[in-house]
Amino acid sequence: MASTPITAAPTVGFDLDMTLIDSRPGIHACYVALAERTGTYIDADLAVSRLGPPLVEEIAHWFPAERVAETADLYRSMYPAIAIAATPAMAGAREAIAAVRAAGGRAIVVTAKYEPSAKLHVEHLGLAPDAVIGDLWAEQKAVALREHGASVYVGDHLGDVRGARTAEALSVAVATGPCSVAELTEAGADVVLGDLTEFPDWLAGYLSAARA
Repeated sequence: MASTPITAAPTVGFDLDMTLIDSRPGIHACYVALAERTGTYIDADLAVSRLGPPLVEEIAHWFPAERVAETADLYRSMYPAIAIAATPAMAGAREAIAAVRAAGGRAIVVTAKYEPSAKLHVEHLGLAPDAVIGDLWAEQKAVALREHGASVYVGDHLGDVRGARTAEALSVAVATGPCSVAELTEAGADVVLGDLTEFPDWLAGYLSAARA
């Protein structure tokens, strides 16, 4: 259970891919373009079924070790023109951020995604979080969560659960990514929601109980 204290103005962290945004269409298109550009086979359907870990981990499935770094750089250079416009917000994303603001709090994004790309996504969709911190995966996310005093972290992956627990923040999981309700629960999530549309009501109840 989280030990970060609940304040009158809570800070809530959100993961990005498959939590706030459905990044599958854009990433799929980018992998298809990368395969064409490099002449290397990439199963884009498989790649988007396991989103969450850093880009280099996926690239390593398709390219030899000595080419991973340069290929990741190429992917990132192609990404803005291909993936940003193709990526919608997840159902409830805007309302979830608004709920945090309505409670007097701050909403931050902490993601493994390349930070410039993450900022392009939230700007394009008008999500307007208070901060966007990228390039942090799993337990590394605790660095940003602690720095910003986050008492809750919302994500869709087992790595997000580990990040929240390392930061001693409440782990709220949404079953909108590659991990099932059972997997998220078994990993130690404190709360598992079907999707972000359930988040405002949950947050209201949680903050009310915490302040009672």
